[in-house]
Amino acid sequence: MIENKILLTECPDDKGLVAKITNICYKHQLNITHNSEFVDNSSKRFFMRTELQGIFNDEILSTELDLALPTGAKHSIITRQKKRIVILVTKEAHCLGDILMKNYYGGLDVEIAAVIGNHDTLRSLVDRFDIPFHYVCHENLTRDQHDHLLAEQIDIYRPDLIVLAKYMRVLNPKFVERYPNRVINIHHSFLPAFIGAKPYQQAYERGVKIIGATAHFINNELDQGPIIMQDVINVDHTYDAYAMMRAGRDVEKSVLTRALDLALNDRIFVYENKTIVL
Repeated sequence: MIENKILLTECPDDKGLVAKITNICYKHQLNITHNSEFVDNSSKRFFMRTELQGIFNDEILSTELDLALPTGAKHSIITRQKKRIVILVTKEAHCLGDILMKNYYGGLDVEIAAVIGNHDTLRSLVDRFDIPFHYVCHENLTRDQHDHLLAEQIDIYRPDLIVLAKYMRVLNPKFVERYPNRVINIHHSFLPAFIGAKPYQQAYERGVKIIGATAHFINNELDQGPIIMQDVINVDHTYDAYAMMRAGRDVEKSVLTRALDLALNDRIFVYENKTIVL
């Protein structure tokens, strides 16, 4: 049966890597429908994303790639299919609403398995899209206790990715380690500026002329995970902190859905604490 798959390759840079990989694909009579590659000259690291079509024998293909590529190479063969996500929310609706609407009319190719909130505020919005909503209250619980309950609820749905759509709680290290490079957060400023709480107030007090948003994978350092997507808009002295926040919401939802789309299409390599997007 003819299938569509994606081959992701990461390895130390070497001569002839593109030819080696594409020749193996040709040997397997696989059609290359799209190919992108990048070499990070500072680390001497090679990255390549190859879209393939044909009849696959993943085990033999993987073995031949192992033999052809340099020591320390990593590769994965991914079947192109709709991914599942779980969305975590608190009270703000704009990022969640944008994902729900884009998924509804086909702007995002994703299965939203569930939405989980530490407040019940957004249940009525989610119900309109016939998607399960779960309220996992954080009151009277330690952070570790709440995150354990949260992870148990998430794991019921076995998502490929977890999206923090303005989820306003810091997740504990055990939670982060449970889902490495699978949790995408939207931060309401242009990182690394204005880390932590009240970034728009910080921006206003600093008199900035641009504000932005950053989508990144989370790690155990607050707002320091590998950056996937960023964007900015212009502001001026007439904007107070509230006006900046209102303008920033449009950037936040756009950046988050664009970053999510990249992840859904397997376009992101995470290397050290940065990303390569192909």
